[in-house]
Amino acid sequence: MKISRRRFGSLGLGAMALALWLAISPVARAQKPGSQFLVYLGTYTNKTESKGIYAYRFDATTGKLLEIGLAAESADPSFLALHPSGKYLYAVNELGDFNGQKAGAVSAFAIDHKSGKLTQLNQVSTHGAGPCYVSLDTTGRWVLVANYDGGSVATFMVQDDGSLSLAKGFVQHAGSSVDKERQEGPHAHWIAVSPDNRFALAADLGLDDMLVYKLDPIKGSLTPNTPPFAQVKPGSGPRHFAFHPNGKFGYVLTEMATTVTAFSYDAKKGALTAIQTVPTLPKDYSGPTEAAEIAVHPNGKFLYASNRAGIDAITIFSIDPTKGTLKETGRVSTKGRTPRNFAIDPTGAYLLAANQESANVVVFKIDAATGALTPTGDEVKVPAPVAVAFLEDK
Repeated sequence: MKISRRRFGSLGLGAMALALWLAISPVARAQKPGSQFLVYLGTYTNKTESKGIYAYRFDATTGKLLEIGLAAESADPSFLALHPSGKYLYAVNELGDFNGQKAGAVSAFAIDHKSGKLTQLNQVSTHGAGPCYVSLDTTGRWVLVANYDGGSVATFMVQDDGSLSLAKGFVQHAGSSVDKERQEGPHAHWIAVSPDNRFALAADLGLDDMLVYKLDPIKGSLTPNTPPFAQVKPGSGPRHFAFHPNGKFGYVLTEMATTVTAFSYDAKKGALTAIQTVPTLPKDYSGPTEAAEIAVHPNGKFLYASNRAGIDAITIFSIDPTKGTLKETGRVSTKGRTPRNFAIDPTGAYLLAANQESANVVVFKIDAATGALTPTGDEVKVPAPVAVAFLEDK
């Protein structure tokens, strides 16, 4: 199916989607995490020393990382997603050619909690080149993938043994935006579901759109919503998106403009309305710019955004609890080069920053009152780290 940004259909809300909304409310989902975690690091293996996905144990009471080692060999397993059951891990293989086709792959792994090692279950085509993001719906039934080079998004069913079906849903984006070098066509960069599991949202850097799809919980199909997308300023290049824990607000990080746009979110309609745009870099900065990652603290009070070019740093914002608007409160070096990704541990006590070019992951303590980040002095060396994923070690 090929979808133009100006030609969209619509789909009514079914009883199943409504039941999912009620069953998977924020209250029902809220669980207090423990303090012991497995940490998995996705990496780039092409032209690096990396062999695949690496594992560590993390103690959220001390902030200490203990190396396990190589968890699984895999080619360019960049971004990772963990199944809600804790039994399976999924990784996009950021390839341009898979089995002789212009496509990448997504791999399914079983997790051995005792050893931290991964066993590959299967690997399937994403039907688009350069897959750069993977996530799961809240039920753990569907894996969603964004293909950057291919400019498309796809869904895959999680089978009983944790392996993946062939693609069940697929949408080819179409169009372009104002930057003729980077936005000559669509470049899907991120996809994940809304908190109530009714919608799938996708950031497309090439279109300057946050697209919204209705997710069929039975078939896994993606149908354009009404309205079908929200736009950011032309030439901004939306990269990643983060919902606020209350589900009323969402934030998109633009890679090219290095800004964060805050949106109010209408959960009934699946509609985004822009309310504010703020820079992630100092006003007097004039060097290279490229934003990378965004995350909202579990307490909903703070937002973090990383810049991976020029200033290798994370910018900290406070969030207005009623308006959802942002105010910059600080900026801290990631103690490395090219912080492509970072993640906050589920307890909210620490942030781990993955610096791709300097091959290190640095641990920061989070001030619960101010959101400020302080390096603990602990870091681990790993070749070309791209993504950080936490799993409670039960």
